[in-house]
Amino acid sequence: MSTLDEVGERDGWRCWLCDEPVDPDASVNADRGPSIDGGAVPKGKKPVPGSERLAHRACNTKKGAVKPVVAWSPDLFVVDPAPIVASVERLTRKGGREVVGRCPTRADGDAAATWLVDRLSRFAPGLRVAADVEPGGGQFLLVLRTV
Repeated sequence: MSTLDEVGERDGWRCWLCDEPVDPDASVNADRGPSIDGGAVPKGKKPVPGSERLAHRACNTKKGAVKPVVAWSPDLFVVDPAPIVASVERLTRKGGREVVGRCPTRADGDAAATWLVDRLSRFAPGLRVAADVEPGGGQFLLVLRTV
């Protein structure tokens, strides 16, 4: 099992759930203080080494033992955005490509694509993805694909 400092340094002192900075000097008892999310633990097995993730204590507590919800940025104009966690799980399992949202303009699609690839680089660092913006039906589709 890794120490808090090791996990924090590896994750760039950013919460993997909300993507906000984590203060390494804050108390571990403070809501915005650092904590370690246990990571992947296959049912009936031991934790996978190195799968721990840095999170704010409040984010980690709120998540509990359920699947996390990773929100899309409110600054983006994405219609019918797909749940990020479910999309990552499917792409990790089978690869390929998946439409994850629709945008009214190419500029909105480009902004969402840039944000999504950056966000996933921290949320799912082992999954290499690219995002494409494709015209379709008078709008622009945001497509996430494995590379």
